[in-house]
Amino acid sequence: MRIGLVGIGKIARDQHLPALAADAGYELVATASRHGRVDGVDGYGSVAEMLAARPEIDAVSLCTPPDGRFEQAMTVLQAGKHLMLEKPPAATVSEIEALAQMARAAGVTLFTTWHSREAAEVDAARDWLADKRIDAVHIRWKEDIRQWHPGQDWILAVGGFGVFDPGINALSIATRILPEPLILVGARLAVPSNRACPIAASIALRTGAAPVDAKFDFLQTGEQTWDIEVETDCGALYLSQGGSRLELPGAPPMSGPNAEYPRLYRHFAGLVARGESDVDLRPLQLVADAFLIAERQMVEPFEF
Repeated sequence: MRIGLVGIGKIARDQHLPALAADAGYELVATASRHGRVDGVDGYGSVAEMLAARPEIDAVSLCTPPDGRFEQAMTVLQAGKHLMLEKPPAATVSEIEALAQMARAAGVTLFTTWHSREAAEVDAARDWLADKRIDAVHIRWKEDIRQWHPGQDWILAVGGFGVFDPGINALSIATRILPEPLILVGARLAVPSNRACPIAASIALRTGAAPVDAKFDFLQTGEQTWDIEVETDCGALYLSQGGSRLELPGAPPMSGPNAEYPRLYRHFAGLVARGESDVDLRPLQLVADAFLIAERQMVEPFEF
């Protein structure tokens, strides 16, 4: 598949480029970015320029920030190209619903990716929980914004999601592994006085009759925390290290390598081959619900 990569920033260099280079099913033929370039690959200043110059492109992978991505995605679909979206897939739920409709009309694949679902032990956790009674769920997703998003002011600007940019990863796993839907009950957001989006959040949800509490923090230093604990009638499940380590009652821990993005690109290729799309809005909908009903607390200014 001849693919164009849009948005040559940190996530593209850390994850997308290595995954594409290692997959013989793809040929990276062009990139589009206002600033970034990839050695040996034709680079363009915009999606429209890239598609006009390289009409042989079969598919596009969008790695730009969610705010403003809709117009780029629409350009790709209107050109009749298959489209893969980095998470979160768009700035709003209605944008993705519109893109899904466009993809169906154009007869092309749309894949809204949730990379954390591809962590090594997420599927095993889902399988173990399938027939269990869920009593409570505890989510702790805390990381250092300066380490993972150095100088990226967009992430705390309008449409940037703030701490929900990593927090949505936890929600993407929870919506995958829990047998019953997640419903948002309440939320509290801590917003720096000089920023538009939260630097920390506490949200309350439920799945069936079981309470779910989640705490997200963008100011965690030292060891990073990406953990989900699920209390069940058969003991507690611990999914840690972003989904790559699983502890089950009476069993030794299980862990696997980080192959999230190679798995995403294999799944994308399969979708294209079958003429299917994969558009799951549940994690994004929960974040949108949190912004709708949250109590907001103004906290001290934040600078990178």
